[in-house]
Amino acid sequence: MRYTSCMSRKKLIVVSVVIVILAAVVSFLILKHDDSPLVRPITHSKSNQKKTDNPPQPAVFDAKKFSIDDSTSLWAVVNKLRPLTPKTYVPSNLVVPNIPLRGNITSTEKYVRSDTATALEKMVADATAQGVHFNLQSGYRSYDFQVTLYNRYVQQQGQAAADTQSARPGYSEHQTGLAADLGGTSNPSCNVEAFYGTTAESNWLAANADKYGFIVRYPQDKTPITGYTYEPWHVRYIGTELSTELQDKNIQTLEEFFGLPAAPDYQ
Repeated sequence: MRYTSCMSRKKLIVVSVVIVILAAVVSFLILKHDDSPLVRPITHSKSNQKKTDNPPQPAVFDAKKFSIDDSTSLWAVVNKLRPLTPKTYVPSNLVVPNIPLRGNITSTEKYVRSDTATALEKMVADATAQGVHFNLQSGYRSYDFQVTLYNRYVQQQGQAAADTQSARPGYSEHQTGLAADLGGTSNPSCNVEAFYGTTAESNWLAANADKYGFIVRYPQDKTPITGYTYEPWHVRYIGTELSTELQDKNIQTLEEFFGLPAAPDYQ
C-alpha cells in the first residue's frame, strides 16, 4: 500500500507540473497572438493617405509630337520667314468637303486636305444645327494660283499693302490644304472682309473653332507676329490636341506657342 500511495503521489505531482506547464504555454501563445500584427486594426500610414489623396497628374503636352518644319505635317508653321518645302508643294490627299461652297468658287479652291475636310464637315454641321450657316470661300491654293492672286493684289494696292493681305507664292498657308476661308449667310457682303468679325458666323468661330481642331490663324492685334492683318474668316486646322492646348494656355498664334520669331516681313 505504501508503494502504491507513493506512486500515486508521484503521478499526481507529474500531472500537476504538466498542467502548470500547459497553462503557461497557452498563456504565452494568447499573449503572442494578441501582439501579432495580423489581428491589429487596419490603419493607413500618412504616406499611404498622401498617395491616395493626391489627384492624378495631367499628361504633359508633347510639343514635338509633329514637325513644324515638314510641309506635310499637321502642325507645319508657314509664314513670311517659313516657306513651304518645296515652294511648289502639293498635298497628296486633297478632297472636296461636304459643306456648302461659294457660288463662284474655282475648281482648285474647293479642295482641302482630307483630315481638314472631316473636321470642317463636323463643325459646319454642328453650327448649322445651332442656326449658324457657313460656306467655303477658299480652301487649297496651288503655287500657280497664288502667283496670279498675289500679283493681282500688288497691281491693285502696291507690294507693301499686298504683303499684309496676301502671301507670296510658296509662303501661303492655303497651299498646305489645312487652311480655309469661311463665309456665311447672315451678311454675305461681309464675307472675306474685315467686318466679317461682326457677324454671327465669326462670333461662333471664335467661341467654338478650337473644339473641332481649328484656330483663327490671323487674330486681331497680332499683325506684328503673324505678318497679316486681322482675318476672322481664315481658320487653320491643327487637330483638337493642339487647339485645346492653345485655348487652355490662352495663346492665339502658332508662332507664340512654338517660340518662333515673329514674322512681320519677308527676309
